[in-house]
Amino acid sequence: MGGPVPRARAWAARRPPWLTDLLLALFVIGMQVESAGTALGAEPVARPVTDFGHAAYALLILGGGVLVVRRRYPVLIFGITGVLSLVYFGLGFPDRLSCLALFVATYTLTAHSDRRHSVVIAGAGIAVLSLGWLAAAADTEPSVAIGWVFFRIGATVISMTLGMSVRSRRIIAADAQQRAELAERHREEEARARVDAERLRIAREVHDTVAHAIAIINVQSGVTAHILDKRPEQARETLRIIEQTSARALREMRAILGVLRGDDRRAPSPGLGQLDDILDMAREAGLELTVERSDARTPLPSAVESAAYRIVQESITNVIRHVGRTSVTVVLESSADGLRVRVADTGPAEAARAPELADGGGDGRGITGMRERCRLLGGDLTANPLPHGGFEVLAQLPLDRVGALR
Repeated sequence: MGGPVPRARAWAARRPPWLTDLLLALFVIGMQVESAGTALGAEPVARPVTDFGHAAYALLILGGGVLVVRRRYPVLIFGITGVLSLVYFGLGFPDRLSCLALFVATYTLTAHSDRRHSVVIAGAGIAVLSLGWLAAAADTEPSVAIGWVFFRIGATVISMTLGMSVRSRRIIAADAQQRAELAERHREEEARARVDAERLRIAREVHDTVAHAIAIINVQSGVTAHILDKRPEQARETLRIIEQTSARALREMRAILGVLRGDDRRAPSPGLGQLDDILDMAREAGLELTVERSDARTPLPSAVESAAYRIVQESITNVIRHVGRTSVTVVLESSADGLRVRVADTGPAEAARAPELADGGGDGRGITGMRERCRLLGGDLTANPLPHGGFEVLAQLPLDRVGALR
């Protein structure tokens, strides 16, 4: 399972960068010093490395040694190795592998420094080095050995290009990683937004269903308590209405809460086809309803029908809870652009209206929920008292944005 190769890779991943640079510096020193003492057949006549008190070895060792801090000071190390190279060849010492430290420093400069800054410094440095090397090789014998100078220049340019390529790949990989992390965060945020939207939808559905049922049951139970002894037949009828209302509310609650249990067989949202049930129960609760409906030229989207159904339901619920027996007008006007829903009542005969419906702000939870439904479809809702008394809820539900919300 855990053989020597995986263990070696794990150790390589954990080792500090300075240790790698130290090993590289020792390797470069060894290669430069070893090559300096090994004569090649096709090289220019050069000064022996033993001249000037073995200065060539000192320059080669110093050039390789500074690579220990190449990552921390890439510009400085490039400058030091470049100067040492000019001094080395200015004194006439042989080529061989004497520029290996300079090649590593050039690569480090373009691979680990600012891209534009490092390219300018490397380009200018290579230009200066090229002029210095060519000047030092002016008297080279044989003349064909000038090729060693062009080899140095070419190898330095290749080192710069290789460093730029590695840096570019590192930047591309970092950008890809950043985009992947950003996409993952977006996916998580979208998932949380979908969960929050679904939770809000369920909360609205529960509020509308329960509030309407409780309002009907409250009214009918009050009627039952008042007429139980005097008119038992009518009391029996009100109890039947209470039973039907509670049973309907329970069915809707099961359909809504089935989502929380992971039931994929979600019941379809109520639409205008079920509106008569709400209106019948409202009439039985004592409201005088007038319904004005225009036939839709085209079928309405289910989202619009559901929102219209809930707006009418919540508006009638508010009338039952806060006004009592009164006259209510429900208007449903359908056009090519959208659906207009209006629910207005004539107000209470004696009792004052409840505070949350008396002002024009509509700060009750029911009105807030209706307004949220409209805005989700790109529409709007207003809820204001009427000048002659009573209250009006007016909703505009456009059709042009519903397709984009599906």
